[in-house]
Amino acid sequence: MLCPCCSQQPYDQCCQPIHQNPLNAQLPEQLMRARYCAHVLDNVEFVIQTYHSSCQAEQEAEAIAQSIKSEWVRLEVLDTPAPSDNEGFVEFKAYFSEDGKQYCLHERSRFVKEDGHWCYIDGVMPEDKIDPRLTQTIANTKIGRNDPCLCGSGKKFKKCCG
Repeated sequence: MLCPCCSQQPYDQCCQPIHQNPLNAQLPEQLMRARYCAHVLDNVEFVIQTYHSSCQAEQEAEAIAQSIKSEWVRLEVLDTPAPSDNEGFVEFKAYFSEDGKQYCLHERSRFVKEDGHWCYIDGVMPEDKIDPRLTQTIANTKIGRNDPCLCGSGKKFKKCCG
């Protein structure tokens, strides 16, 4: 079986070794691909395990499990600059379907080394993708239930953060 991370490699030679032991991820891109693959395979425990400890992912397990419950369609890795000793970045687009519509999560993820292995710590949407309403004060921000959600998920506000 080809790996769900869209690497065009067999799963048993790509993400499976990292799913079995996250220490096998030598680069941030490998961990990011394995995390995406874990979403496809509904491997919630791996996703939680590969968060940085400061994120306290165990306490957010239910929300993380819910976020994985989409139909993940494909992954495009856009940029993987060489990591420094303890920090690396991966920009990607992850496409998913929900309620018959396709959405795109575009993120620049940050990974840091903790106890000698890569962990996901946070991510930002590239600036050209940030909703302009985020730069307004709360008093001036008007969000309709059918407007796109401010979080950038591509979903309607009422179906996402509303």
